[in-house]
Amino acid sequence: MIEHFDPRQHAQDLGTPEPPQGPPVSLEIDGINVTVPAGTSLLRAASLAGIQIPKLCATDSLDAYGSCRLCAVQVTGKRGYPAACTTPVEAGMQVTTQNERLAKLRRNVMELYISDHPLDCLTCPANGDCELQDMAGAVGLRQVRYGFEGENHLQAEQDHSNPYFSFDPSKCIVCSRCVRACEEVQGTFALTIEGRGFDSKVSVGPEQSFLASDCVSCGACVQACPTSTLMEKSVIEAGQPEHSIVTTCAYCGVGCSFEAQMKGDQLVRMVPYKGGDANHGHSCVKGRFAFGYATHPDRLTSPMVRESIDQPWRQVSWQEAIDFAAQRLKAIQAKHGRESIGGITSSRCTNEETYLVQKLVRAAFGNNNTDTCARVCHSPTGYGLKTTLGESAGTQTFDSVMQADTILVIGANPTDAHPVFGSMMRRRLREGATLIVADPRRIDLLKTPHLKAAQHLPLRPGTNVALINALAHVVVTEDLEDHEFIAKRCDTAAYRAWRDFISDARHSPEASEAITGVDAEAVRRAARSYATVGNGAIYYGLGVTEHSQGSSMVMGIANLAMATGNIGREGVGVNPLRGQNNVQGSCDMGSFPHELPGYQHVSNAEARGRFEAAWGVDLDDEPGLRIPNMFDAAIEGSFKALYVQGEDIAQSDPNTQHVEAALSSLECLIVQDIFLNETAKYAHVLLPGSSFLEKDGTFTNAERRINRVRQVTAPLAGKADWEVTQELAQALGYPMNYRHPSEIMDEIASLTPSFAGVSYARLEAEGSLQWPCNAEYPVGTPTLHEVDFPIGLGRFAITEYVATEERTNRRFPLLLTTGRILSQYNVGAQTRRTDNQHWHDEDVLELHPSDAEVRGVRDGDWLGITSRAGQTVLRARISERMQPGVVYTTFHHPGSGANVITTDNSDWATNCPEYKVTAVQVEKVSQPSAWQQRFSDFDRQQRDHLASAQQVSGKAVAP
Repeated sequence: MIEHFDPRQHAQDLGTPEPPQGPPVSLEIDGINVTVPAGTSLLRAASLAGIQIPKLCATDSLDAYGSCRLCAVQVTGKRGYPAACTTPVEAGMQVTTQNERLAKLRRNVMELYISDHPLDCLTCPANGDCELQDMAGAVGLRQVRYGFEGENHLQAEQDHSNPYFSFDPSKCIVCSRCVRACEEVQGTFALTIEGRGFDSKVSVGPEQSFLASDCVSCGACVQACPTSTLMEKSVIEAGQPEHSIVTTCAYCGVGCSFEAQMKGDQLVRMVPYKGGDANHGHSCVKGRFAFGYATHPDRLTSPMVRESIDQPWRQVSWQEAIDFAAQRLKAIQAKHGRESIGGITSSRCTNEETYLVQKLVRAAFGNNNTDTCARVCHSPTGYGLKTTLGESAGTQTFDSVMQADTILVIGANPTDAHPVFGSMMRRRLREGATLIVADPRRIDLLKTPHLKAAQHLPLRPGTNVALINALAHVVVTEDLEDHEFIAKRCDTAAYRAWRDFISDARHSPEASEAITGVDAEAVRRAARSYATVGNGAIYYGLGVTEHSQGSSMVMGIANLAMATGNIGREGVGVNPLRGQNNVQGSCDMGSFPHELPGYQHVSNAEARGRFEAAWGVDLDDEPGLRIPNMFDAAIEGSFKALYVQGEDIAQSDPNTQHVEAALSSLECLIVQDIFLNETAKYAHVLLPGSSFLEKDGTFTNAERRINRVRQVTAPLAGKADWEVTQELAQALGYPMNYRHPSEIMDEIASLTPSFAGVSYARLEAEGSLQWPCNAEYPVGTPTLHEVDFPIGLGRFAITEYVATEERTNRRFPLLLTTGRILSQYNVGAQTRRTDNQHWHDEDVLELHPSDAEVRGVRDGDWLGITSRAGQTVLRARISERMQPGVVYTTFHHPGSGANVITTDNSDWATNCPEYKVTAVQVEKVSQPSAWQQRFSDFDRQQRDHLASAQQVSGKAVAP
């Protein structure tokens, strides 16, 4: 039995899902009076009363099925032995769950299962964690009368193709739990039951292996399997874990809760935690299985320093590295001035660590030159939502989607980038919600099995604002507005100005069709559906924000939601899908150069005064440099030093050659990370970072949910990230003396109004909290703007469409857009060091068959991709997902050079780069680009430098 470290009682499997809250029904089970909501199954009702009925096919994560017959019961006045899992309670029922007849029936059923099951319980990897074994004991089965000479399935061929789990059909009892999990929980429908009767078996398709099938390796089938038919290879190798620690995933912005299941100090497996408020016991391939990077041989475990980037590293002690960095920073400021240095916080690190970095910059560096990777992804979300709705965050919980009737997805690919939420959205679509997707590419969500109603608006990259204006034009000119909501909740003067603007015929779908490429009638249908078919919810991603008009588009989305009254209740809202695990948190913690924690502007004297009193310093009242400004100033010569915690700006930021030039110009680059990433190759000080498994803290997900991160293993390099930042501050002469991250959170709560009610004690007791959480909202805030907006009345904004400067022409006739893929994460530093490489070991260029035919391109050809910024080479993948004239790639592999060709164009308000619109030409080539050749040489040189330092120290070097 696994011992759980859990702030709440570990969720018990009650057999069937919780029913809708109907009127109370009273009945008698084994002489005990029980009252439960109408619709509750007998199995669940008994379990709630502390009466355990044997079961195999039933679990509360899946709909009742009634196939195993092990949960049979007797009901007075009813014939036969109904299955408790599929029989709903009725008032006055008298139910018997235990007597000799039922015991004999269950033993006979179990005997049939065991007769076709290998008798290897002592050597079975599931020993100690096998429901079949447990139920055999529960029903008192002691011997099997049936022999194994006849027909059986004991020699069925095993499937070990999946890198993370094996499939042993000889142990399958055909309970269908794996099939149902794939359908109901994940929504992929990759598994089926093939054959009938004795010949029935679980199948992934004719002659297919798990690896070759549609299976997305989410682990739902493994989690559901009651035997060792589907079993993690890590458990097979290491044995059953004996204790677990609940923590939060460090991949995407969904913020899934996991049980890190341990054997001693070894992490055996990550199991999605049923009590997780964001994921409810589901997971994806990354969070479930791709944790091996934490112990990869590439991990940096010793601090390194060097005088210049063309020299080998020198391995030093922590104290020497911290002193080296501090002395460099002091000398640079003494020579070039206080503003000559800055820092970049990480969306992969905890709230507490991010808070400390911006505090270090403001209090110890003495300036506001702090920024974060949110600059290059969701900074337009902050600007656009703050301007219109008054809060820089999404409005709903993830669960809210289950109340949506029309779901508008703009520039997002939930099934790849936010898979657990994507599965939830698919479930709602199967129930009948209408889907509208606005995206240049045909995403997998449009292929949802059993989808009831869907529309794809394949707009041209860069034309988002024209499309959102056209949708709003239909709402206004066809009188589809929610006039009552507007009158009560919105600034009427701003509304009238916006209405006059949006009513203009130049914003009509017919006028916009030439700009967006989207059929005018399709736009009208979409607008009518969103405005009139029940609750309308908008979900958007980087395909909205990473444009020169990203902020305008976010405001346009908010305009549309306010005009239709789709704000302030369940099932509606404006929902940015944050990319990294703590993008929301890094913004909340004051990482931007113009805002203190809690989005308090540095020019606000009252807010600034609170921080000055708490921190014991005078703070600048002028915003500092943004990341692009830092790069420009470094090349110009006025910005000389940078501290980067946990971000790989050399790979993730646009116009790679410009970034490399900036990093090469620095006199001191301090990089704190778990690997020698692309940025670290330009560093003078290399400080080993700690993975999420090695630290305590909190992450804040895309629904503003603050979740605890708990230390599972000791930091490989001896220090958590917050400790390193604290020691650097102390070496610079600024006192930081925290003993635990909980003390940092206490300080955050004391200075940040939206976090005032947050503490580790509450998080331990309640599991998670959604900000704002304070005296006004003591239990947190699942849904924003229910009564009013933080700015009083919602403000409609004028969103004039301005065409991007990045235009196609005869030289660059195609538009390149970028995105993510399921198996890899962001710049790939973590996932590339796991078996996820099986699915995506290189970035490729997707192009439409017509564009391929014109250029004589076949699948797999090497293609030179040239833009105004540079050139790279990728392999071709011909795809009907693309529209003619548009090509697509991912950016998970540094050698691909996807950002070598993206330009410096950026959002007018926030400098968020325009990754999604790059004019390119594509042609067949036979060798890598010049940049790729330089990259390979430089990469080899820097790895040699690191290897040399490690060999001198006696540390083994990874191949």
